[in-house]
Amino acid sequence: MSTPYEASGRVEQKSRTRTALVTAAREMVSRGLAPSVPETADAAGISRTTAYRYFPNQRTLLAAAHPETGAESMLGDNPSTDPAKRLDEVIARFTAVILETEAQQRTMLRLSLEDDPEARGGQPLRQGRAIGWITEALDPLRDQLSDDELHRLVLAIRSATGIEALVWLTDIGGLSREAAVELMRWSAQSMLQAALGATSRTG
Repeated sequence: MSTPYEASGRVEQKSRTRTALVTAAREMVSRGLAPSVPETADAAGISRTTAYRYFPNQRTLLAAAHPETGAESMLGDNPSTDPAKRLDEVIARFTAVILETEAQQRTMLRLSLEDDPEARGGQPLRQGRAIGWITEALDPLRDQLSDDELHRLVLAIRSATGIEALVWLTDIGGLSREAAVELMRWSAQSMLQAALGATSRTG
């Protein structure tokens, strides 16, 4: 999200400055760091005063630097109306992003678990983007599942996918990353079928 400062005068130059700050922040996050606004400004070769005009605090900076920021949907053009196919497409794309940005994702996960609330930096990992993507994938089920049933299914699927699941499956479960992704996709489909099966038995 841009600031009022960015929306007025020399917009293209300001866009380049913002991009430089976000790029610097992402590079630092990929190294396991939680950069402050001044640290990011120094790394980008931009004055600290200028940096604060774009990002007034660490929370807004880290939110902009998160790998998934800006992705409003994980469905491609002309998505299927089949909820199973839609769900698999979303989970496949979501897990691909997780693998491509694993170092950054692990840092964001670590920061989100910090005991000190100030150290968490308002992590976007806790903002439920994936929940929105999964909900969109399962939208065709709204005539079969109640809102509560759909939400429960979405949460169940989210709990078995993402960086949290990848860390457990690889670090604790001993799976390769490829096998972990396949298991996440399988789990999502299994939960979907279980939910539909429960509905048909009670319908």
